[in-house]
Amino acid sequence: MGIFSRMSDIINSNINSLLDSAEDPEKMIRLIIQEMEDTLVEVRSSSARVLADRKTAARKQEQIKDEASTWEAKAKLAIAKDREDLARAALQEKHAIDEELLGLDAELASTDEHIFQLNEEVSQLQAKLSDAKAKQKAMLMRAETVQTRMAVKRQVHRAELDNAFSKFERFERRMDNMEGELEAIELGREGQGLAAEIDSLQEDEWLSAELNRLKQSMADGEQSQK
Repeated sequence: MGIFSRMSDIINSNINSLLDSAEDPEKMIRLIIQEMEDTLVEVRSSSARVLADRKTAARKQEQIKDEASTWEAKAKLAIAKDREDLARAALQEKHAIDEELLGLDAELASTDEHIFQLNEEVSQLQAKLSDAKAKQKAMLMRAETVQTRMAVKRQVHRAELDNAFSKFERFERRMDNMEGELEAIELGREGQGLAAEIDSLQEDEWLSAELNRLKQSMADGEQSQK
């Protein structure tokens, strides 16, 4: 396929319909962009050659015009010198050059039209390329977002995470049980302290009673001695 026919196909292609029919839209748009970029490189290289050829043809055109003017001047000189034969010969040479010039003019006109169309198609292709790159960027951003969300979903629903939370809950229950046991022990100790304090009070009461009994006994002994 030639450069210009391939470029025409790309310009006329509907990128959205191509993506809709593709099994892998991301790969498809990457290939489209690559094709467009390769075509632009080839077209610009071809344009450079066409422009160079056009400049060469334009220089040749000027040279031929100068030659035609020279032969016309020679024909005029021959007429002035009453050499009609030489004037006819000069005019024949000029006529041949004029014929060549007509062909060159047509060639340059065709080349100019070709360059104009080429520039138009390159502009259209550049616009299509920009559109394709914009779609590629949007597609990559969407793909990245979806992948991130999928990764988060997988993390949220993964069995290991559920097991970890289950173990964490069991550990919390163990801590609750241990804290309950500790509170029970502390309450038990508080109960024992209260009982000991009450027993101490009872012991103090007994000692006081015994002390009073002894004091009374001693007092009674002193009274009996008197």
